[in-house]
Amino acid sequence: MKALGKEVTIVMVEDDEGHARLIEKNIRRAGVHNEIIPFADGTSALDFILGTDRSGEAAIGRYLLILLDLNLPDMTGIDILERVKTNPHTKHLPVVILTTTDDEAEIKRCYDLGANVYITKPVEYESFANAIRQLGLFFAVLQVP
Repeated sequence: MKALGKEVTIVMVEDDEGHARLIEKNIRRAGVHNEIIPFADGTSALDFILGTDRSGEAAIGRYLLILLDLNLPDMTGIDILERVKTNPHTKHLPVVILTTTDDEAEIKRCYDLGANVYITKPVEYESFANAIRQLGLFFAVLQVP
């Protein structure tokens, strides 16, 4: 996956280690070999995306795609989405929500805040694995601005 000829880094914010491994495995299986940087909490993810000063200047010149769970130990994915999409340096970054939450109001809120894609993680393992395989195929054809 490239943007303007540069490699896109996938930032995966997922606190469940099993889910994170499955996501990465299926992204790889779909032929996407971009760097994946995993974070198990929102604070460290925001430190990487926006910088420790939260100015967003850390993102200048970097091409990132954010894969975001909504249920994190230290903050909600909604908090992260809002901070990323309201920052002038990161508002253009694509954000894919991947979570077990299927509440219609929550889905609408994510899209209203600027999420590009919202995927509900099925609780049943085989359905979850299938959804992640499809996500990998989606990443294989995705164009990042």
